[in-house]
Amino acid sequence: MEKKKNLSYKIGIDLGGSHIAIGVVDKNGKILEKIEKKLKGIITKDVKKIIENTIIETINKFQEEYKITEIGIAIPGTVTNDEVIKSVNLGLKNYKIVEELKKKIDLPIKIRNDAKCAAIAESTYGALKQYKRTLFLTLGTGIGGAVIINNKLLDTGELPGCEIGHMIIEKDGLECNCGKKGCFERYSSMKAFKDNLRKALGLDENVSGKELLAIIKNTKKADKNYSKIQKVKKEFIENLALGISNLINIFEPEAIGIGGSFVYFVEVLLEDLKKELLTKNLLFNPRKEVNIQTAVLGNEAGIIGAIL
Repeated sequence: MEKKKNLSYKIGIDLGGSHIAIGVVDKNGKILEKIEKKLKGIITKDVKKIIENTIIETINKFQEEYKITEIGIAIPGTVTNDEVIKSVNLGLKNYKIVEELKKKIDLPIKIRNDAKCAAIAESTYGALKQYKRTLFLTLGTGIGGAVIINNKLLDTGELPGCEIGHMIIEKDGLECNCGKKGCFERYSSMKAFKDNLRKALGLDENVSGKELLAIIKNTKKADKNYSKIQKVKKEFIENLALGISNLINIFEPEAIGIGGSFVYFVEVLLEDLKKELLTKNLLFNPRKEVNIQTAVLGNEAGIIGAIL
């Protein structure tokens, strides 16, 4: 206890589309303690209250054991220095989160887009640290993204930009939470993949990602559900490769990092994704290989990146 109080730590908060994770991070980017809470199913009008109460209660708890000097929050959507302009998957708009938290927390608080936080963490400590020019995608409830050039985030000015999940890949396609139609994340987020798989197999929405992965791995060619699983996988990979190929053609990265819950499905999706990118006529500049690195920090990347 005394040692913890003598050293300084930061709090990293990853506010996702379906959960909130709060961790104590040391100067080396190591998470010493973490608390998570699910947000899935919460009525929109209650989200702000639950977010604020969860953060305040957890910070107070951590301050009993640690000397906390700063808080960083990773949030999906369009985020300025102190306000969430729009986070469609959380139902937040013009939310002055820093101002609200400051009423109860007397510490410096910084906020940033969650995909950018994860990209910074993976570039500093993780899968992308040996590269200078990279793309990073988070595949989860939606799709977030970041572009890093010469070890720096691409600066898009006052608004964070890089809304990779909301580039249109299907004209007049499925309606997105953002109000547009045909957005990349409606076809290629892990939520879309898992929802489509549950629907194809007639499964309840409460069947977890872990259970779905087991079904994919254990279903044999002779099984009646095999063709249904392969069809969902094929459509998902085709759409994911289409979106990623557009990004490769624009930025020509040394490596592409993919995080979010995609990392748990790597063994059943990654090789198919690489094959789709290399064998279909998608890349303007053909190549012999596509360097895709899966995030090694997992769901902790947002927490770690939030304090960098």
